Amino acid sequence: MVSENISEFYCAVCSENEIQINPHVLKVLQETTETENVTLKLSGSHHLRNVQRLDDQDILALSKCLKNNKRVTGLDLRYNNITDEGVGHLAELLQEESLALRSLDLMLNDFQINGAEVLAKSLECNSTLLSLRLSGNKMESRGAMQLASSLQVNNTLQELQLADCDLDTQSVIAFSIVLKSNRTLLSVDISRPLLFSLQEWAVHFSDMLALNSSLVELHLGKMGLSDIGMERLTEGLRQNHGLRYLDLRCNRVTRDGVRFLAGLLEQNPSLEVIDLSSNRIEDVGAMYLSEAVALPGCSLRELSVCCNNIGRKGLLSLAHSLAVSTTLSHLYIWGNLLEEPVCQAFRELTSSGRLPAEQTDVSAYEVDGRVFLAEVFQRLRKHYIRTNCSETDTSTTSNTAAEPFKKHASSTDSNFPPHTSEQRVPLQSNLNPPYTHQHPNRL
Repeated sequence: MVSENISEFYCAVCSENEIQINPHVLKVLQETTETENVTLKLSGSHHLRNVQRLDDQDILALSKCLKNNKRVTGLDLRYNNITDEGVGHLAELLQEESLALRSLDLMLNDFQINGAEVLAKSLECNSTLLSLRLSGNKMESRGAMQLASSLQVNNTLQELQLADCDLDTQSVIAFSIVLKSNRTLLSVDISRPLLFSLQEWAVHFSDMLALNSSLVELHLGKMGLSDIGMERLTEGLRQNHGLRYLDLRCNRVTRDGVRFLAGLLEQNPSLEVIDLSSNRIEDVGAMYLSEAVALPGCSLRELSVCCNNIGRKGLLSLAHSLAVSTTLSHLYIWGNLLEEPVCQAFRELTSSGRLPAEQTDVSAYEVDGRVFLAEVFQRLRKHYIRTNCSETDTSTTSNTAAEPFKKHASSTDSNFPPHTSEQRVPLQSNLNPPYTHQHPNRL
């Protein structure tokens, strides 16, 4: 049995290197079944029981166990205490030619610049990893620049998450430069950087979106995006027909910025999911969106406008557009001004089946002849596509995408040749010095 072999091997490695056995790791390895495509779920946070979080020594023992292992294709190491040293052990593992690892999740650990640099170097010679999630680790500008540089060589990575990693303007723009030529990345998340400039990054991302036809999912939450930035971003999106999911939550977009987005929806048939939660679009902005959604050519399927100070006119307009739209099927509105006419309109939508209960975040109820809406804890899915690295332990939720990465990869890789180290471009040549008189945008 594989479970017996790998768990016994782990105990032997710990004994040989004088490393204390981590009961959480041992339990997961013992429960590993004899099958292909296994994901080791070693998250340091478990909702049912206390677990001992992994440290650098645990990673050393684990990486030794996984050398030459072709069955383990996913590593979930979120919420642990892994520092730069532990990431160094994982970087060595990623350089093994016999490795079958396709997914590595290191969200919310403790590694910083040095860890990001060694990880970036390992990506340059790795040809198996499809998904890398690093959100919540403070790699700052230098670490992020190294990762951006490695993407000019790596031609297999398809998902990269770098939210809340203390990226600055320079590194954010560096990723936009890389994405102009990278044809394998399908999903990128750079939410919540530390930006000192105003909307300079939006100009660079607009240029990138005009050239990149392979990116499917883009997360730009908590970027300080304003109406001017939205205007610039939509200029590039008008020429882009590959992006399906656009995350713009927690920005500074008002009705004027949404007007540009609504105009885009009238012309761009590719966008299917938009997250505008926690902006300031108000009634007029919601009406702009409603007009665009009601048009026959609009392909928008899922929309979130939670917490946008939308009142009766805007919400009734959205309800009407949902009734006439042939594509919009998910609508999330909680956190706005839900007056009784709005409550009645959404009760009719849900009771008629036009807006299924599992595809919205409100539920109608009646008290003393008056209709109200209660919050239902359902949200817009967080991702459009995800790598299914485990066929034996894959959970399906409302946030799980219906289309796996491989389907998109097969369509994009056939059209574009792989980029190599000879195609490197300077990542700072087009950058202006970051402004220092503005406060960081941390929402």
